[in-house]
Amino acid sequence: MPRLLGDDFLLPTLGPHTKTYFTAGSIQIQFCKDCGHAQHPPDDLCYACRSRNLEYRTMPGTGRVESVCLVHHPVHPALKTKVPYPIAVISVDGAPGCHVLGNVTGCAPESVVIGDRVRAYFDEVPNPHGGEPLKIPNWARA
Repeated sequence: MPRLLGDDFLLPTLGPHTKTYFTAGSIQIQFCKDCGHAQHPPDDLCYACRSRNLEYRTMPGTGRVESVCLVHHPVHPALKTKVPYPIAVISVDGAPGCHVLGNVTGCAPESVVIGDRVRAYFDEVPNPHGGEPLKIPNWARA
């Protein structure tokens, strides 16, 4: 299956806070083991209680569109043929108060609205720096 954004589009750089999210092939959200707070993006400390006792948990991969922006101007030459496309803020089921950004695909771009239920799917691509492949999350209506 071809990549959503094309083979020449930039890929995320993996680091201690991005590796799990971009290689698991499931929606991974960081939780505090002390107070139960869910947070994204991940960090070294809990945003709520400042604990360092953190773990990743696998979420069901579903959510709700909380906000959406229809992009008409390509911000990168590789996106010239992709406009318009919707970028959404998605509340992640199982992680109260936690939101991720993502592309919503498989429908007319202008039809994506607040309240739409969505499900994650993943583009698997080789890691240009070697190591395990990247699994880039995208979203489609559930």
